Amino acid sequence: MPHSEKLEFDTPRHLAQLYCSDEKNLTKIESQWGVRIATRDNWLNIDGDKAGVLAAKRLFELLQKAKSQGMAVSQSDFDSILHAIAHNEEAKLHAIFENPLVIKVKQTSIVPKTVNQKRYLEFIAKYDVVFGIGPAGTGKTFLAVVRALQALVEGKINKVIITRPAVEAGEALGFLPGDLQEKILPYLRPLYDAMDEIIGREDSMRLMEKGVIEIAPLAYMRGRTLSNAYVLLDEAQNTTPEQMMMFLTRLGENSRMIITGDITQVDLPKAKASGLKQAVQALSKIKGIKFFYFDEGDVVRHTLVRDIIKAYDHYFTENAPRQKVH
Repeated sequence: MPHSEKLEFDTPRHLAQLYCSDEKNLTKIESQWGVRIATRDNWLNIDGDKAGVLAAKRLFELLQKAKSQGMAVSQSDFDSILHAIAHNEEAKLHAIFENPLVIKVKQTSIVPKTVNQKRYLEFIAKYDVVFGIGPAGTGKTFLAVVRALQALVEGKINKVIITRPAVEAGEALGFLPGDLQEKILPYLRPLYDAMDEIIGREDSMRLMEKGVIEIAPLAYMRGRTLSNAYVLLDEAQNTTPEQMMMFLTRLGENSRMIITGDITQVDLPKAKASGLKQAVQALSKIKGIKFFYFDEGDVVRHTLVRDIIKAYDHYFTENAPRQKVH
C-alpha cells in the first residue's frame, strides 16, 4: 500500500546539509528503497512502499541526530549511514550517537566533525593500538593528539610522545643549515602546530621543556620501552617495515599507540617497501589492534581539498596508474 511521510527541518540550508547539498544523494535514496522524494524550502516528502518510506525516514533521522551533535555530515557519513540502514546495521549507529562526544582539554572543547571522526576517537579509547589511515585533511593526526593530551591532563598517563620519520629529507638533510634539531624541525612542524592549537603555545613549550611531551624523529625511539604514555606515529607510510616493527615493539605497560598515515602518499624510494602497507597486511587479525580507514569524504579542511584529492585520484587512475601523488 502506498505510504507518504513529510519531514520538516529548521531551515532549507539545514535540510540540504543532511544530504550534503547534493541531489545525487537523494537519487541514491530513491534507488535504494524505490521511493520518490520531493523537497522544497525546509521540508521533504517521501512517497512509496511503506517499508521503503520508513527506511528513508530513519536515514534522515540518523543524519539529523549526527548534525545535532555538532557534526557536519560528510559524503562518507551519508554513504555509511545509508549502507547501515540498508543492511540492517542501525544498532551500531545508534550506539555511536547514544551520547554526544565532547573532548575537553584545558580550556578547549573539541567535537568530532564527522561520524567517522567520532568512531575513530571511540576506537582510540578502546584499543591499545589504532591505525588511522586516510588522506590529508581528515583530522586523523589532530584527533590523535587531542586524545593523547586529554589522557595527559586527566592523569591517565605520564607522558605524550609524538614522532614521525624524516624520510623525505633523505640525503638532503645534511645540506640543510643548523644543528640536527633545526634540520628536522620542518618535518615535525605540523605536530607542533597541532599542539599549539589544542593547548596553546605557552603550555606546549612548558610541557616540552619538562619532558612531559616529547616530539622527536622516529630514530629516537630505538631501544626504548614506552610505558605510561600515549605514543603517536605520524606519516607512517614513510616508515620502512623495519622501522614500523621497531616502533610497535616499543609499546610498554599502560600505553597506547596511534599510527597515522596515507598509503597513497609514500615518499620512500621505489625500492623500499612501506612499513604501513606491510602492517596492514601482517597485523589485521591481531586482537587489540584496530585499523580505521578514512576517505576523501571525511576531509574537513576547505571544501576544495576534497575535490582536489578526488581530481588527482581520477587523473592518475586514468592517465598514469603506476604514479602516485607526492
